[in-house]
Amino acid sequence: MADDATDEVQFNLERIYIKDISYESPAVPHVFLQQAAPQLDIQLGVQQAAIAGAEGLHEVVLTVSAAAKQGDKNIFLVEVQQAGLFRVAGIEGETLQRALEISGAYILLPFVREAINDLVGKGGFPQLLIHPINFEALYEQKQAMPQKATN
Repeated sequence: MADDATDEVQFNLERIYIKDISYESPAVPHVFLQQAAPQLDIQLGVQQAAIAGAEGLHEVVLTVSAAAKQGDKNIFLVEVQQAGLFRVAGIEGETLQRALEISGAYILLPFVREAINDLVGKGGFPQLLIHPINFEALYEQKQAMPQKATN
């Protein structure tokens, strides 16, 4: 029975933290006088790395950048790197990478969403709500990219 317990899969969140945060709004306060709605561009990325592999500790970093423009003027740019430290056991190789980049990102999304919304709101702008994200589809796209390059 003891052997069964050691082969158990574990995926535990140890800590959540902000790794980097940036906000700028070069057009304030003049932008508040304009009526035109800005164009919004949201980019995201997920990275993961072993911190202490023998202990099963891995860091996942979800980076979200949101930029608003009116014509050629930057209204605001906000970027948050929300990170989490995960303790993982019983998972290896591609399955581990997949678990970290999909499940880890899903866990971090509400925290990065709140940080971005808070920064934009404190900048005097309306709420910026990030829509749900399909991290599984993004992971599949990321995995398909190198294969296209080699064909």
